[in-house]
Amino acid sequence: MNVSTSLNPNALVHYLDKPADDFTRADLVRFIESNGIKMLNFRYSAADSRLKTLNFIIKDRSHLEGILSAGERVDGSSLFPNYVEAGSSDLYVIPRYRTAFVNPFSEIPAIDILCSFYDKDGKPFANSPEYIMRRAHEVLRERTGLSFEVMGELEYYVISGQDRLYEAVDQRGYHESSPFCKWEKLRIEAMHAIAQCGGYIKYGHSEVGNFTESGLSYEQNEIEFTPVKLEDAADQLMVAKWILRSLAYKYGVTVTFAPKITSGKAGSGMHIHTRLMKNGQSVMIDQGVLSETARKAIAGYLDLSQSLTAFGNMIPTSYFRLVPHQEAPTNICWGDRNRSVLVRVPLGWGSKHDMITDANPCETETQSGFGSRQTVEFRCPDGSADVYLLCAGLTVAARHGLEMPNALEFAEKTYVDVNIFEEQYKSRVNQLQQLPVSCVQSATCLEKQRHVYEEHNIFPARIIDGLIHYLKGFRDENLRESIKDNEKEIMKLVNTFLHCG
Repeated sequence: MNVSTSLNPNALVHYLDKPADDFTRADLVRFIESNGIKMLNFRYSAADSRLKTLNFIIKDRSHLEGILSAGERVDGSSLFPNYVEAGSSDLYVIPRYRTAFVNPFSEIPAIDILCSFYDKDGKPFANSPEYIMRRAHEVLRERTGLSFEVMGELEYYVISGQDRLYEAVDQRGYHESSPFCKWEKLRIEAMHAIAQCGGYIKYGHSEVGNFTESGLSYEQNEIEFTPVKLEDAADQLMVAKWILRSLAYKYGVTVTFAPKITSGKAGSGMHIHTRLMKNGQSVMIDQGVLSETARKAIAGYLDLSQSLTAFGNMIPTSYFRLVPHQEAPTNICWGDRNRSVLVRVPLGWGSKHDMITDANPCETETQSGFGSRQTVEFRCPDGSADVYLLCAGLTVAARHGLEMPNALEFAEKTYVDVNIFEEQYKSRVNQLQQLPVSCVQSATCLEKQRHVYEEHNIFPARIIDGLIHYLKGFRDENLRESIKDNEKEIMKLVNTFLHCG
């Protein structure tokens, strides 16, 4: 048994004794035959950003090898109604072997595999969000020699019947433990299932948001991942959302990733952490401080932030979350350890003080070089995001920053080291640009900056046109202001988008 795979919770990695990136068709056939697997499930994301499913009952080895070799055809016009014409709608779904995992819920033993879309000519489907992300990463590597690693923070609410025993304090649920945290068990079970399905989890915890209303309990939790290569990071977020919803159904409760579920309470974001790598090493830190490369990438995020909302904040209630004083950004700026900014540089283990030996006097030797863990956090996206398009957009933005002639000056100009929501710093806020306040405004920003996404044949024009049309269709220019004091209308809107993404 390989030491690096002996503790891996993914049954295929453990059994095959090799990392998932090295899986072959023969490996999957061997595992399926040896472990009594009866079913194969193809999974892929569609325009609504949810995983779709195609089930196969395995008849024999020849049938299995045929499915794994040729994939299957699907109706692209139903999966991507804005991007595929009904007259030429067939697409192929082709399995990516490295994504295979044992389905944790199926009563019939099953292997699930994520798929990519291909067109009638056998080429990657240019309008597929997953392919757009891959293409963005290819261009980044070609033009800069750098690769991109990403991790997501998945915040969600569990909605259940009110339990009056050990009630948590309203909006004070951060890192609460059971019995005050009622849905720790669901979170832990989800984390275990996500890990079994190939996800790399950093940790899980309860979040700030919790309240009761009309006999229902609303409890916020979060699962945070570790940085992995861009493509894997997007896949694991998609699988994690599917797992959380499946477990919620099993428990008879509702899980929602919606950005806002009532007024005056903490909303849910999907913060994205990023780091740039070269030859497997992080380039985010130089001599113990944030590197020029990292600051240039931050400049790119900020410069394109208004249009990035078109991929990361895709419903009207997204903009009910992006308001001051709710730990959600509104101003286009960045800072260190500062939760009022759009791009935050969290603690990165840059201190030379040996904290471990201070806390543990019996320890005489510790590891060094923890600065490689430094990331930067893009804080405006939420659960309505198209994960693949958002990751593609951030990849484009990072490269854009690296190629901006004035990137370092822009970064210097947009740096803040104060809580800009406080009244005393109002003059500083007036110097900063603002994020959009509606889907319509987000679409307008995308129109203005679309050329950045379209260059190098990354985002097809049809995707940009479709997103602009979709976002403008909400007609929400003044919605946030017009219903801000109307709880009934706010809840009607919340319920419309409760199961976004």
